[in-house]
Amino acid sequence: MTATKPATLRASAPSIWTRLRRRKLALIGLFLVALTFFGAIFAPWLTPYEPNTQMFEGLTMQGAPMPPSAQFPLGTDLLGRDLLTRILYGSRTSLIIGLVANGVALVIGTLVGITAGYFRGFIGSVLMRLTDLMMAFPALLLAICLAAIFQPSLWIVAMVIATVNWVQTARVIYAETSSLSQREFIAAERTLGAGHVRILFRHILPHLVPMIIVWGTLGISTTVLLEATLSYLGVGVQPPTPSWGNIIFENQTYFQAAPWLVFFPGFAIVSLALAFNLVGDALRDVLDPTQRGQEQ
Repeated sequence: MTATKPATLRASAPSIWTRLRRRKLALIGLFLVALTFFGAIFAPWLTPYEPNTQMFEGLTMQGAPMPPSAQFPLGTDLLGRDLLTRILYGSRTSLIIGLVANGVALVIGTLVGITAGYFRGFIGSVLMRLTDLMMAFPALLLAICLAAIFQPSLWIVAMVIATVNWVQTARVIYAETSSLSQREFIAAERTLGAGHVRILFRHILPHLVPMIIVWGTLGISTTVLLEATLSYLGVGVQPPTPSWGNIIFENQTYFQAAPWLVFFPGFAIVSLALAFNLVGDALRDVLDPTQRGQEQ
């Protein structure tokens, strides 16, 4: 008996894109993600200002922030800095932490889940009890404690978020691996003398790739929200490095007099998190063979 290959992996990229583009919400999500990447990459060319440059003309005669205008499309903050510039550069922070932290969490969660689900027994019990222990702590509270212990910086925040975000992935991968390891083609491979490494990486891991892709996409939205929360609370990315969370924190005292200072970065956070959720939901339906017949 030969091992069966996952049906989703046999599908070509063009066919996946064909099914994906039929979903309007997925296209909206892809557009927002692409727009954010475009703004982050080309920020120096999209705005004439530096993110930390304080401009005299960026404040009114009374020293208040300037409202949106032709010179400052999104207005200025309480220090006379261009808000559009800081939001564009802040998107770099969100995307770097979102991709790095979620990537590390995905690798850790996959390794823990696939090891525990395949070997089970003592090894599986120890790894899953560790996962349960991590899940017992509120993620935000644990992240705040870890961020407070270490000196907050871009990479420290990314590692802190990865430390608290791998448990959900581990749980899902564990359940799927436990089911796959009982399948007939895995038993046949064992009978033929295949080693653990071959079984894990040639026959089990390929079946998990669609699930990993979906959880990786959905996890970025959670990471973006957690990073913004930590920065808002003062234990995330520290000023003057622009982050959407610390932009809101710095300008919250002007919420009533200059609501754009809170609205625009808040809208950016919600839009990016929603975009990755829309894309992740669409990928889940497209890559799940049980959903193929339900496509609209």
